[in-house]
Amino acid sequence: QVHLVESGGGLVQAEGSLRLSCAASGGIFSTYSMGWFRQAPGKEREFVATISRSDGSTFYADSVKGRFTISRDNTKGTIYLQMNNLKADDTAVYHCAASSTYTARVPSISYEYWGQGTQVTVSS
Repeated sequence: QVHLVESGGGLVQAEGSLRLSCAASGGIFSTYSMGWFRQAPGKEREFVATISRSDGSTFYADSVKGRFTISRDNTKGTIYLQMNNLKADDTAVYHCAASSTYTARVPSISYEYWGQGTQVTVSS
């Protein structure tokens, strides 16, 4: 059983930056591909970014490409999401998730474990 805890959310002005963290425990972190998802009020959960366990390759949603960067530190069992040039549309609860798949995956159904989320609010 993998336990995920997100942190780093908050209120930021448009064009500002935030760095989210997701700490994992209870499993062998390096054996999981990891992802970030977000859910805004009244909207479905959507994919943001993913990083594979195999070679650290990454993949991003078009809406965040060039602004967000996902990374991982296997020694700390943590992934990060650096978010720059934030926009009001980025306002959402951000969740990290863990997948036992070898490569990074987009569909949320690929992920077995989920964190509770951290709120990101971008004021325009």
